[in-house]
Amino acid sequence: MASAAEQLASNLNFSTFAKAEDLKKRLWFTLGALLVYRLGTHIPLPGINPDAVANAFQSQAGGILGVFNMFAGGAVERMAIFALGIMPYISASIIVQLMTSVIPSLEQLKKEGEQGRKIINQYTRYGTVFLGTLQAYGIAVGLESGNGLVLDPGWFFRISTVISLLGGTMFLMWLGEQITSRGIGNGISLIIFAGIVAALPGALAGTLELGRTGALSTPLILGVLVMVVAIIALIVFVERAQRRLLIQYPKRQVGNRMFQGDTSHLPLKLNTAGVIPAIFASSLLLLPATLAGFTDTSTLPSWATTIIASLGHGKPIYIALYAALIAFFAFFYTAIVFNPKDTADNLKKHGGFIPGIRPGERTAEYIDYVLTRITLLGAIYLIVVCVFPEILIAEAGVPFYLGGTSLLIVVSVTLDTVAQIQGHLIAQQYEGLIKRSKLRGGKRGGR
Repeated sequence: MASAAEQLASNLNFSTFAKAEDLKKRLWFTLGALLVYRLGTHIPLPGINPDAVANAFQSQAGGILGVFNMFAGGAVERMAIFALGIMPYISASIIVQLMTSVIPSLEQLKKEGEQGRKIINQYTRYGTVFLGTLQAYGIAVGLESGNGLVLDPGWFFRISTVISLLGGTMFLMWLGEQITSRGIGNGISLIIFAGIVAALPGALAGTLELGRTGALSTPLILGVLVMVVAIIALIVFVERAQRRLLIQYPKRQVGNRMFQGDTSHLPLKLNTAGVIPAIFASSLLLLPATLAGFTDTSTLPSWATTIIASLGHGKPIYIALYAALIAFFAFFYTAIVFNPKDTADNLKKHGGFIPGIRPGERTAEYIDYVLTRITLLGAIYLIVVCVFPEILIAEAGVPFYLGGTSLLIVVSVTLDTVAQIQGHLIAQQYEGLIKRSKLRGGKRGGR
């Protein structure tokens, strides 16, 4: 079956795409939805002074707000209705998934199939509303504390800001779900992807401008470009890397005929968690520091200002926490999406086994052993890709959009989307082959 799929994939061409009407509809829907998102990042909040907000952001762009602005697609520097972005939803997802591993009732819901997943998704939406409201209110208060950022401070501004920002986040959450179900790719990842890609040309131009003015040396710019190419090549290599476990099926007799035992492979990705650990780690680090750039630190207690300062972009504690969270979520998310025991039970049910390993519990232990080892390599790869460029950004002042996290998101989402497009095209070819075989069979029967 795998060789047949590879043969079909190699035969894909433009004519196959031209006949895939459903795929073209999905692509147009995805592009239209992302266009709506990009338009929303340019609609400012009511009651703010856009020029004053832009000036205030420029003074804080090298810190944590610059990272948050990257994930919000540039909406933070314009203080647009999508300034919160999709981060409250991601933070709520993290909390709910952590709770499913701790609370037995939620864990049971997860095992109940589609109905259980709907209930868990509903809890995630409630969490998004709660976190989004807190963050939106904090941003409103932070804007009011700024000098000339708000035209008419007061409760009316706070309420309208909370409604606008929370409404923007809930709309993005809904838009992401629509892209996933009616478009191509993962909607939430594509929304973040679109924001980063839209800013990449500006980031590259800004880097070249820094070189022209002498702020960055020419060897450093060339080194950054080489680093970007090397990181992209590493991401493509690792994201496509697999550890294939040989699976054998015994001989079976059907009637008087004896069928030879078949062999296949159980593919285990080197980075099973994909881009999720980087996004989760970034969102958790952004959560307490989102408002730091707009808050008057003189009114805060000394311990709070110490924490905010230590969580600054490029600080040693920030780097250490970032690496630790990436490693944690790499193992945590892999454990959520891949259950060795269920895989071993399915193999045993269909008569498959790993040579030299007893079916059942021993097979589950062996799969878990292999998965743990390759997940460790995947976690190290994610830390190298995400953390090392962050250190360079902090030391040299290179734009955030050329960092490892943004490149990881862009390349991973692109590979995932291309794989889904190929899957639709292969399905289209399969349908065409089945239809042609039926027509031939009907003609022979008529004769």
